[in-house]
Amino acid sequence: MKIGIVGGTGDIGEGMALRLSPNYDVIVGSREETKAIATCDLCRASLEERDLACSLLGVTNQRAVDEADVVVLAIPFKHVAPTLKALTGFEEKIVISPVNPIERTTYFYYAPPPEGSAAMMIRGMLPPGTVVCAAFNNVAANRWQMLDEALDYSVAVCCDDEGAKRTVMELVNSVSSLRAYDAGPLRAASLVESVTPLLLNIARFNKLRDVGLKFV
Repeated sequence: MKIGIVGGTGDIGEGMALRLSPNYDVIVGSREETKAIATCDLCRASLEERDLACSLLGVTNQRAVDEADVVVLAIPFKHVAPTLKALTGFEEKIVISPVNPIERTTYFYYAPPPEGSAAMMIRGMLPPGTVVCAAFNNVAANRWQMLDEALDYSVAVCCDDEGAKRTVMELVNSVSSLRAYDAGPLRAASLVESVTPLLLNIARFNKLRDVGLKFV
């Protein structure tokens, strides 16, 4: 399975490339192909230090979409609309949204679009035949790149297509110690996205690091 990461040079995108490329063909996308290539070189070096083989390719965001079976939108919410408007070719693909619409004053709070969630907005922007799944929303961004530490979070997955949901849950379960849970249809993604500002506030006000979810 080929996984394309739109925004693959950011913290989450680079971390996902590190974690996924030993098991999948990962296509790292960026607005600037040179940045994607540089990110792949860094990821490859980090993995080789740990004697891990990987499959990484640095390209433009458009080529990452074109060549992937599954596309991850590893971009901040404010960049979602302009990024998607500039891209084509999502038909018949699974699109994973780890996007959380969050604002910050003296604390973090959930600020969803009129559609109710980032995932629902993304589905409305993509062509028919595209399947959107919300996943990885509550994984701390900096933990992705800590290769010597296990990712032991629970990951809620929301999707309207059962086959796509199974594919995404299998993908989740292949990463470190992550455990996927069926969290219902895509319309329930607002519940998942809104947990992230809660976790950020708990971490901030209690001076904790990397607060996440774990269902037991």
